Amino acid sequence: MVLSPGARIEDAINKRVIPRLRAAGQEPTIIPFTGYGSTKFVRVLARTVMHDPTKEDTDDTREGRLEGQRGWRSFMGTYVGMLPVEITAGNVTVRTKSDRSGYIDVVIRKHGMEPGWQNVTIRAISGDETKTPVHILRPDLKYGLISDIDDTVMVTYLPRAFIAAWNTFVKHTATRQPVPGMAELYHALQERHPEMPVFYLSTGAWNVVPTLTRFLKANNYPDGPMLMTDWGPTNTGWFRSGQEHKRTQMRRLAIEFPKVKWFLVGDDGQHDPMLYREMARDHPEHVRAILIRELNPTEQFLAHGTFDELYHPDNPAQDELDRPVPFLAAPDGFELKKLLPAKSS
Repeated sequence: MVLSPGARIEDAINKRVIPRLRAAGQEPTIIPFTGYGSTKFVRVLARTVMHDPTKEDTDDTREGRLEGQRGWRSFMGTYVGMLPVEITAGNVTVRTKSDRSGYIDVVIRKHGMEPGWQNVTIRAISGDETKTPVHILRPDLKYGLISDIDDTVMVTYLPRAFIAAWNTFVKHTATRQPVPGMAELYHALQERHPEMPVFYLSTGAWNVVPTLTRFLKANNYPDGPMLMTDWGPTNTGWFRSGQEHKRTQMRRLAIEFPKVKWFLVGDDGQHDPMLYREMARDHPEHVRAILIRELNPTEQFLAHGTFDELYHPDNPAQDELDRPVPFLAAPDGFELKKLLPAKSS
């Protein structure tokens, strides 16, 4: 494969930096991300980066490991591409390599794990080993929830261009504010539909997962996999498409879980309404309802430079896109909860 100029530059820098870090005593380590699957498959997610073993985490838990990668270290950390690893999921062990950007995104089949929260073990050739949680969904699952993050579960009050830096460099969860009522909304949906999984789908970078994980836990949001993207150069260009990332991941979930109907939750500051309407139009059998948090005028301006909403459910030009699926819009989770459709069997 012919790499883009950006990818070649990124690889060249890493080839120079990694030997120096090794000489300074650093070693490859594995940063785990929450995965998911069914009784037929499991998707394992992680990243391999350089790590100073003299700065060990205070505990051996996933949270401790993530905490050790917070702030500028997580954003500026050096990834280790093409690192051989061994993954054990249930009764299956496979050998693979991280990709050129250090990411591990592997599907393992016939693993034998039961539904519920399980652990998968990832080992690097350096001897580093970590366990990563995976949510194995029940075969009879009927409903799931896909949620945006910025301005949907977390108030940012920042231009979208600055959100990644905010999530990365601002470490304390107390400096972030949850959107009122959204955690309560998600728990209410889980009460209606027991064991309903929650997936957090964002155009943000994988680097900010540690920070966002702490925020979600501190504000009582349900645990769930985060499906993020990489802000570095791709094999074919300088930038990735955030919209295409969301489309691809939603369609993937629809294929992986063909019997599940999804609650799609986002905000009207960017492209969530359009993307969710597209999903409802193209795959109405996979969408239970669209729930949109309406931003206030200040948030609208920061999101896209105008005080007007980009999309609105009452716009006649958009009506044909989502008529088979309820489209609910309100300024916060408390109001959205009042608009929920009647419980389905």
